[in-house]
Amino acid sequence: MATLYTQQDNNVTRTWILMGVFLAIVVAIGYFLSYYYQSPAIMYVAIVFALIMNITSYWYSDKIVTKLAGATLAERAQYFDLYTTVENLSITAGLPMPKVYVVQDPAPNAFATGRDKNHAVVCVTTGLLGMMTKTELEGVLAHELSHVGNRDILLSTVVVVLVGFISILAQMFTRNLFFGGRHDDRERSGGVGTVIMMLGIIFMILSPIIATLIQLSISRKREYLADASGALLTRYPEGLASALEKIGKYGQPMRKQSQAIAHLYISDPGGTLSKVARLFATHPPIEERIKILREMK
Repeated sequence: MATLYTQQDNNVTRTWILMGVFLAIVVAIGYFLSYYYQSPAIMYVAIVFALIMNITSYWYSDKIVTKLAGATLAERAQYFDLYTTVENLSITAGLPMPKVYVVQDPAPNAFATGRDKNHAVVCVTTGLLGMMTKTELEGVLAHELSHVGNRDILLSTVVVVLVGFISILAQMFTRNLFFGGRHDDRERSGGVGTVIMMLGIIFMILSPIIATLIQLSISRKREYLADASGALLTRYPEGLASALEKIGKYGQPMRKQSQAIAHLYISDPGGTLSKVARLFATHPPIEERIKILREMK
């Protein structure tokens, strides 16, 4: 039977698998680009970049994410209630006190990031602080601390850097392909060369979609688990359910958004989505999450 502990171990395993898959994809992209531009050096550069990005995404993930979010460190004196609530919940959960950040934005939202529980960050928007009651704020913070305890944060944050890097490579190539810079293919016009060229071009164009699917597969499951773990931590599922209800009713997008970190937030920073957009959303339907929480006993 699966438990929170097996889920934690699985998340660590998934992180290493993800890094391995990322390395393989970048090597494949590097091989194709070196073939396309007839420059073997591109292959070696791609491998070096892949290794650097893996290391960077692991050690500096929290700094990268807070920078993308436009977050600033929350001082205890200025955000006393927020700080002490995080502190008390961390003690209850048996976790080290994370760094606390705030984003100046009227939209209610929050996220957690970092490479492990000893280097974790919990961030909330000013809109969330102004809208939530004490029990609702506790529910949201318990949800985010559950991401830390379940070891979701490393897996989810690594995705930000690695998927973003793949997308950048693909965009650079497709722009160059359609707007010039294409080399003479006469020397590579044989059957095998043509197949490699076609497969490579298709892969480069589809790689951002593949990256998005990776994000979706990781994000949705972890939100349900964090909801359940957060409710278990506070022993009051209604607090988080009520908070999600307010977040859902607000419906307006955040002022500053980055698609790369959208899956880290407790709710989609794009606000209320259409039925079609929900198919590609990084979060499960908020109504379904509220329903599950209110069925807990």
